Amino acid sequence: MRFLLDDEQREFARSLDAMLTASDTPAVVRAWAAGDHRPGRDLWARLAQAGVFALAIPETYEGVGPLPVELAVAFNELGRHAAPGPVVETVAAAVLLADVGGAAAKEWLPRLASGAASATLRMDGYGPYALDADAVDAVFTVTCDELRLAPGPGALSVSSDPARRLWRPGPGGELLASGPRVAQASARAARWAAFATAAQALGTGEALLRATVAYVKQRTQFGTSIGSFQAVKHRLADTLIGLEFARPLLYGAALALAGEASDAGAQVAAAKVTAGEAGYAAARTALQLHGAVGYTQELDLSLWLRKARPLRDAWGTPGACRARVLAGTSPLGA
Repeated sequence: MRFLLDDEQREFARSLDAMLTASDTPAVVRAWAAGDHRPGRDLWARLAQAGVFALAIPETYEGVGPLPVELAVAFNELGRHAAPGPVVETVAAAVLLADVGGAAAKEWLPRLASGAASATLRMDGYGPYALDADAVDAVFTVTCDELRLAPGPGALSVSSDPARRLWRPGPGGELLASGPRVAQASARAARWAAFATAAQALGTGEALLRATVAYVKQRTQFGTSIGSFQAVKHRLADTLIGLEFARPLLYGAALALAGEASDAGAQVAAAKVTAGEAGYAAARTALQLHGAVGYTQELDLSLWLRKARPLRDAWGTPGACRARVLAGTSPLGA
């Protein structure tokens, strides 16, 4: 099946691309990894002004969503530019709060939509960490069907991507809601988190492939560009095919989410595993074809290389996603 964006969606992508390019995201990522969140917060405000976070929030709470196709467009651009921060987690928290409703939704959702506040989320079944908990205004946790506002960031753990700062939330916190509705809302939030992560992984892979193609045109060996070597062409072609195969799965999942299809969970899982594996394959190709320079941290390429594997595994490992696809139903599809 072929999916084509309309003129408005393509213009949205172009405007985000221009904004992120002007924001010098490599410098923002390096500052974020060093614990300096000011540039990242400034970028966050510009993303909110562009309406990125409002895409996941209903109009009832001053959002414009849910609009999964536009969300895929936005997160694809965020991946292409390696934008740091818990952008996926903010979307997932917004979906969770909107489904749970109540005072917490009324308090936080308008602020998340406008960018006046940022959030991260940790849920049972998706690891013990809350991404970038030290940089946000709210850390939401779901444990044993209880939604809580965590008291603080807790302890920092090492990540393969320095710009993904993993924190263990502290115990306790304010109880916001509990019971079956939290369990149902959590399943839907995880589904949207996996979907947004898939779009981010696809964008990351696209950026890595583009950088690699540019590099092999410039690097010479035996007096000729290595991009003319058959083995290099085949490797790049395989990488491109993987990325292009993932794209229709991503937009198919977006349409399933928009229509609340019964198999939306399986479609999201298929998109997540395919985009995640394609992005990771693009990272391996980029590292191999750049040679020794690919290992250099000073090279901006490293900022994308370090993201590919964490994005592949976040909000559903490849094994877990394949199991959900085979089962046809899952926590993501509940």
